[in-house]
Amino acid sequence: MHQSSPAGTHEPVNVAVVGLGFMGVTHLRAYLDNPMARVVAVCDAVRVPVNGVLSGIAGNIKNSGDIHLGPDVKVFSKLEDLLADVRVQLVDLCTPTPLHPAQVIAALNAGKDVICEKPLARSSQAAREILARTAGAPGILMPAMCMRFWPGWSWLKQVVAEQTYGKVLAASFRRVSEMPAWSRQGTYAGGGDTGGALFDLHIHDTDFVNHLFGRPAGVFSTGVLGADGSINHVVTQYDYPGGPAVHAEGSWLLAGGFNMAYSLHCERATLDYDLSRGADALIVTETGLEPRIVRYPDGDGYAMEINHIVDCVSKREASTVVGALDGVTALEICEAEEKSIRGGAPVRL
Repeated sequence: MHQSSPAGTHEPVNVAVVGLGFMGVTHLRAYLDNPMARVVAVCDAVRVPVNGVLSGIAGNIKNSGDIHLGPDVKVFSKLEDLLADVRVQLVDLCTPTPLHPAQVIAALNAGKDVICEKPLARSSQAAREILARTAGAPGILMPAMCMRFWPGWSWLKQVVAEQTYGKVLAASFRRVSEMPAWSRQGTYAGGGDTGGALFDLHIHDTDFVNHLFGRPAGVFSTGVLGADGSINHVVTQYDYPGGPAVHAEGSWLLAGGFNMAYSLHCERATLDYDLSRGADALIVTETGLEPRIVRYPDGDGYAMEINHIVDCVSKREASTVVGALDGVTALEICEAEEKSIRGGAPVRL
């Protein structure tokens, strides 16, 4: 088990990032910008730093430039060797989904804290097995549900809970992207293994719906299947008896680029976010008033969630924003959506 810093010493958290694709690079950049984090190791079977420099890679939000890790960061090709390093406190898993269960279990049982990219596993059964097989482990496990931290989105939790603009009557969410290069090229274990857009992209909004409104009573979904049978477009109506009316769309069918958006219609206002508007993304229109643009801090949800898990590990406190069970719930709802699409009927949860 790693040695945690005594309370009040303010020692940086020693971090190891596993998987050095776009998401690994993105997480690395956030750690390097956080004075309470110290990157001590990285791990990838193929992609490694050269002379302490990791070349950038493109993603659906932005492109990352080269990352200068310096000469003191240890480079591993095998996770088991990294887990034997007593310096490592926090293991950040940015690896393909099929690898998550075994890697999370190994890291937690090695006494490490873990943040794992979504989805926590390919199935809710596998995610529940993670929890069962690590029940006695001392470490913190946090699924990386970045939308709970995303500027322009994170404020909605308080708005809904406190009914700032009255009750939410209806809500819609939209997350659309071109087909990821790793799926087109078959380099990410194949779309069927990762679940296609439903489990890789749309799960963000499924989780966020659960975050705002709780577990739905059921879902009714329609979708478009890819050649390999994975679901590459999904539209879901979430059933909340008594309201609100909630639906979300997720897609890999966009001809090019990426966009995400939401609209919440409350009793006294409409809250509308559209990434394509840039700095004017968030507009609030209160009843009887002119629409107003709401500004929020710069940055993205990746950095915010990284800062959060570093703070949690430093304080030895589990996250109050997202926990391991949230990762299981998101998968259970997505599985119900998949069943609804394939069966053409509503599914109860």
